[in-house]
Amino acid sequence: MDKRIASVEGAVADIPDGATVMIGGFGGSGAPIELIHALIGRFLATGSPKNLTVINNNAGNGHVGIAALIEQGMVRKMVCSFPRSADPRVFTEKYLSGEIELELVPQGTLAERIRAGGAGIPAFFTPTSFGTDLAKGKPVEVFEGRSYVMERWLKADFALLKAELGDFYGNLTYRMAARNFAPIMAMAAARTVVQVSRAVEPGTIDPEAVITPGIFVDTIVEVADPAQEEALNRAGAHYPEVTA
Repeated sequence: MDKRIASVEGAVADIPDGATVMIGGFGGSGAPIELIHALIGRFLATGSPKNLTVINNNAGNGHVGIAALIEQGMVRKMVCSFPRSADPRVFTEKYLSGEIELELVPQGTLAERIRAGGAGIPAFFTPTSFGTDLAKGKPVEVFEGRSYVMERWLKADFALLKAELGDFYGNLTYRMAARNFAPIMAMAAARTVVQVSRAVEPGTIDPEAVITPGIFVDTIVEVADPAQEEALNRAGAHYPEVTA
């Protein structure tokens, strides 16, 4: 029942080539930077994993986190709502050169597709995107005189998430907006790996405060002082570090 692991490197060691990986975060809020960088470190050491499909709200900023993952050529496809955010140069360059695919999904639809994946709902109908290029090729039905587009669930092999507290059984709390996509991603992934700011004994967290129950979590690793994407970008950080 003890789901702790000693290192971020060990936490991501089983992610294979071609995996679909959900990564939590709303911009930098809730982004599991240390897990992402550990995955990059493994790639640089072994050449794996590659050809990943990454599901996130955006396509990364600067040269850290998801942007760094893309910059190393590890990502075959992005599924996201905002490929162009504060500093999207890495994704933009890869996309324009044909090195990465993009599946653009409206934000509310993205959240609902992930929730549906976790709830076992194969498809649902939404009016969002009707009449646009995003609806091309998708079934359309009319309900009460309004046209709705059918959208499929999203599931993943792995979810990489960031939480505030996690007990040894995997029960989680989040800090403010860091909650965002994490609870539904934990449900929609076959394996959920979480970096927590503090790992605590079972019973420490009030059951009423638990947001993600441990049944949806496979691995937790303590990262006591997690990096913040925006702070790294303000400092001009690169991962891996660029040397002259």
